[in-house]
Amino acid sequence: MTDSALYNRDILRLATALVANDHIENPDGTAEVRSPVCGSRMQADISTDANGHIAGLALRANACALGQASAAILRQNADGLSLSVLNEIRDGIAQALKREGPMPVMWPELDLLSPASDYPSRHAAILLPYDAILAAAQNIKEKT
Repeated sequence: MTDSALYNRDILRLATALVANDHIENPDGTAEVRSPVCGSRMQADISTDANGHIAGLALRANACALGQASAAILRQNADGLSLSVLNEIRDGIAQALKREGPMPVMWPELDLLSPASDYPSRHAAILLPYDAILAAAQNIKEKT
């Protein structure tokens, strides 16, 4: 597989969709995670409602186009999502990238990340936005 199949027009379009310096004033939780494989970093701010669903989300990426595209897909779809469903989606993406199951169908854009299954060194960057949000959620639990 060529890099052009991996970094196609749709991935690059999504990668540029993230807003620079995206943030939430007074978030409930915040975290920064780093991929030891590629060095990509993702910062997440989240606010949750009384039921623990995502009510606000900001993502700041210092990552490859795949990490940024993954973050953009998540950013576009996360409002109202429970953290347990977010974790299920994250695990489904990880399994799909390892070819141990289908890509989650909840968000059709996720299928654009499927070609990365041939590039294990890119998997961590794709999962990074999910890991950042889950780490920010853990910070909420530690505060309370």
